[in-house]
Amino acid sequence: MIYIPQNAALIVIDVQKGFDDPQWGSRNNPDAEKTIAALLTAWRETARPIFHVQHLSSTEGSPLNPRNAGCEIKDIVRPLEDEQIIQKRVNSAFIGTELEGALRQRGIGTLVIVGLTTSHCVSTSARMAGNLGFEVYLPNDAIAAFEITGPDGKRYSAQEIHNMSLATLHGEFATVVDSKALLDSVQSR
Repeated sequence: MIYIPQNAALIVIDVQKGFDDPQWGSRNNPDAEKTIAALLTAWRETARPIFHVQHLSSTEGSPLNPRNAGCEIKDIVRPLEDEQIIQKRVNSAFIGTELEGALRQRGIGTLVIVGLTTSHCVSTSARMAGNLGFEVYLPNDAIAAFEITGPDGKRYSAQEIHNMSLATLHGEFATVVDSKALLDSVQSR
């Protein structure tokens, strides 16, 4: 059983309506948002810190551009009034934001990172968090990826991207677990 301290922060990355746009292609883990909502409930019930991260794309026409409704955080994980929203313009939740300072100010050393997408903002944020000295947990069922075409024209499935991204993170930048292990730890305290 893993140990999740009382002050472990849940970092919810880019769970935005724009990721429902078909332009992204096929996605794995269709229940990721439900799993994130379950983790949010557990964090709220145990009064643990929660940070929501919202991507503000500067690309015209992007579903995540603030001028588009897709920039909105999905209703299923909508932040409560007292939960901090960190807005970012790049892949990392730590670059150009107040996230690291807010975590350090509260003495938070353990992060549980969830959201979209595995190979982009989740991976980049987890790598940076690990490099900054945070203990990072990634629940594999509370993160999702989209299919990608490589530079050679080969198409990689969303599940392949998800699995490979998590494999490159596990043991070096983060510990990959499933949400049940986290929920068991949080709810047993």
